[in-house]
Amino acid sequence: MHPSLQDIRLVAFDLDGTLIDSVPDLAAAVDAMLVGQRLAPVGEAKVRDWVGNGSHKLVERALACVLGEAPDTARVTASHDGFLRAYHAAPCERTRAYPGVSEALGSLEARGIIVTLVTNKPAAFIDPILEALGLRRYFRMTLGGDSLAEKKPHPAPLLHLAAQFGVAPAQCLMVGDSRHDVEAGKRAGFRTLAVPYGYNHGEPVVSSRPDGVVESLGELV
Repeated sequence: MHPSLQDIRLVAFDLDGTLIDSVPDLAAAVDAMLVGQRLAPVGEAKVRDWVGNGSHKLVERALACVLGEAPDTARVTASHDGFLRAYHAAPCERTRAYPGVSEALGSLEARGIIVTLVTNKPAAFIDPILEALGLRRYFRMTLGGDSLAEKKPHPAPLLHLAAQFGVAPAQCLMVGDSRHDVEAGKRAGFRTLAVPYGYNHGEPVVSSRPDGVVESLGELV
């Protein structure tokens, strides 16, 4: 057993950048939203640095980049609606699970560890993507960025999961790719484990000082 799993009863995984590489589809939706406003597309590389704080923030960052200034709230709201329409139309055409993900989830399930998911992505997208990738069956509970009043890096979603299953935070593990995952885990009293290959706004996730790092989730098998 990997040291990070010692005495752990519940694992909460982040989604984008941890379990799946969703940027190709997110970038396509962002660009469709921009082109629909006769603005220049931004492309996949930029979107890769903007993911992680929820879809509203992603849209806001894209608009600010193209407009050269912070967009007003009304424009962000209207643009966000356009982004959601585009993303709903194709949420999992080029999105793929990272190597080792299904093996890790299956191994945790076989050991009787409670597997959950907490993401800042809107909840409506979670099941369609997990189903398309054959991963939904592993998760006992999933939370999106709009499932509760607060989202990561606030600890509330993680504490909600722990409470739902009656597990002490000290026996829970947060697995993610960004400083927001690590911060949420630490604030909730969870152990934290990071992967270095995801989306962290161009910063190495180790600088957030997680309790552990794995190059691949396959190391948890």
